[in-house]
Amino acid sequence: MSKSTCPLKLPSSIKKAAAELAASDGVSLNQFIAAAVAEKVGSLRTARELLRERAGSSKPGDMLTFLRRAPKLPPTADDPR
Repeated sequence: MSKSTCPLKLPSSIKKAAAELAASDGVSLNQFIAAAVAEKVGSLRTARELLRERAGSSKPGDMLTFLRRAPKLPPTADDPR
């Protein structure tokens, strides 16, 4: 596996929290950050693949068919924003 350096600027509070978590896991801060980035990349790739699979061959315009059937009602007070 090849490696490269990447200067990283973090807010002090996040660096401190990450360093504490790394220490509690018994790994270096660098290892902790590398694992965190790898985890995020994996979850985003997985989500993207899942959404592509679910979408199939549909196109964004296909949603208009469903939206046109929706009742034209104003939002209620308990609707999420």
